[in-house]
Amino acid sequence: MSTEKENTPGPAASAGKPEKKILLSLLALTAVLAVTVLTVFYIVPYYGFSGIHPRMPQIMGWLMGGLGAAVVSLLALVAVVVILGHDVPHSRKVRSLGIKVLLPILTVVGKLIGLRKEEIQHAFVAVNNELVLAHCRNGDPPRSILLLMPHCLQDKDCTVKITYRAENCKRCGKCPIKDLLDLSGKYGVNMAVATGGTFARRIVIETRPDLIIAVACERDLTSGIQDTTPLPVYGIFNERPFGPCVNTRVAIEHVEAVLRDVTAKNRHSHG
Repeated sequence: MSTEKENTPGPAASAGKPEKKILLSLLALTAVLAVTVLTVFYIVPYYGFSGIHPRMPQIMGWLMGGLGAAVVSLLALVAVVVILGHDVPHSRKVRSLGIKVLLPILTVVGKLIGLRKEEIQHAFVAVNNELVLAHCRNGDPPRSILLLMPHCLQDKDCTVKITYRAENCKRCGKCPIKDLLDLSGKYGVNMAVATGGTFARRIVIETRPDLIIAVACERDLTSGIQDTTPLPVYGIFNERPFGPCVNTRVAIEHVEAVLRDVTAKNRHSHG
């Protein structure tokens, strides 16, 4: 796993042009490949269809054409949302479906053109973060926010159990948990530390937040966003100066910048 640090220090945070360009290129290429595959599936057995029934080629043409139009429409709608940086009417449910289904496909397509999996994951999370922030600014602000942290942020030699109850932390300052707990208290949000995806999902079900700010590696973060959709998740990649899963770090200023941004509307309404 890469030890590369998160490139975006705060939510100033819109997805940059490189990330959008990568996603839009993959969406366009996926649309071309999908239409090509459907066309081949129609043309190859074309003459066999006519042997079943004289109108069978025409019927299959309509079916394949309709399926192709649906696939292209889905990809186009996702592309429009990526370009605009916010949801458009009726797009949220379709985008949720796209998040669940498209990312594995885009990863395969990206490999065909020489992109590393991590590049695609970073582009996906960057664009997702922009859409999450846009929704918080323009829609209903989140009332309940969960800071969801990986257990690997805790110092490896620490004997205090902080899963389930992060407040058990002795706040010695040897790891980022102390600073994250300080932010949790400052902004009045919940915080939990998870040991893995199954535990993280249980925490989400129990707390039912309106928004999750999650820190994790590429694999866990992208899978977590997929698993929890349509619940919005703002993702921040952890930093791994000692390798994966050992004494990892997170940019505290990035976490606070996101908290400040997503809670601004609530603060103003109560000001």
